[in-house]
Amino acid sequence: MARPQKSSTAERPPLLGAHMSIAGGPAKALERGRSVGCTAIQMFVKNNMQWFAKDLTAADLKAFAAFSDPPEIVFGHTSYLINLCATDSITFERSRLALRAELERADQLKLPFLVLHPGAHVGQGMEAGLKRISESLNFVFSALPKGRCKIALEVTAGQGSAIGSKFAELAAVIASCRYPKRLLVCLDTAHLFAAGYDISTAKGFWNMFAEFEKQIGSARLAAWHLNDSKAGLGSRVDRHEHIGKGKLGLAPFREIMRAEQFKRIPKVLETPKGEDLAEDRENLAVLRGLL
Repeated sequence: MARPQKSSTAERPPLLGAHMSIAGGPAKALERGRSVGCTAIQMFVKNNMQWFAKDLTAADLKAFAAFSDPPEIVFGHTSYLINLCATDSITFERSRLALRAELERADQLKLPFLVLHPGAHVGQGMEAGLKRISESLNFVFSALPKGRCKIALEVTAGQGSAIGSKFAELAAVIASCRYPKRLLVCLDTAHLFAAGYDISTAKGFWNMFAEFEKQIGSARLAAWHLNDSKAGLGSRVDRHEHIGKGKLGLAPFREIMRAEQFKRIPKVLETPKGEDLAEDRENLAVLRGLL
């Protein structure tokens, strides 16, 4: 497969940043991102550890919309509590309602998409889990006919009974959903590696992406999560590490940062950090250095 044309550093900077906390209000995520030079930000639209939250206030929405010098793109990530194929009826119902509520909040904030972990089948089997996820997406989208925010299904590490560690699984969800135009995909470097895609070399990375093109198509690629992996290839263990300090090395990040086709695709860190964001600054510096 021919290598894509490399980007010129003289052009606009890449869409690069990190996941930012919304503690203190959604606009605080923008403020934190600006402090480390983010041109892209991912954020939760509510407290990640709660099923539901109070409505966003007019002041919240005004502060977010009026924020000066915002990043070029801001998108969301859904709560980790959501499991669209849960076997427990209470969790299943809450997951559907929570996703609907988060999409409504995302529309209020004018976010283009929310990243979503597809779900875990919890012993019911892959086929049943995939069907249940598609049905849940149909349920949520049908309840929001005028909704604008899309969902980006995230590739998973495959830990436990998590669905989405293979491109074919994500493709199956998209194919059986009645609203395919509202579905995108988010690729996470640590998850790909843990799931068994050896992207630790340039050749391996482009082999992986060729398979993604075949199974899903690059037109659906909404975002990259740039995380090194503490766990080994095919371990199915989801543990993020700082860039260049895990099992991946710098090869896949170099390809992502330099490829012209990814320049306008937002790339965000989900690596461990403290409140001063020092680790974000260090990781972003490493990534920018690859240009």
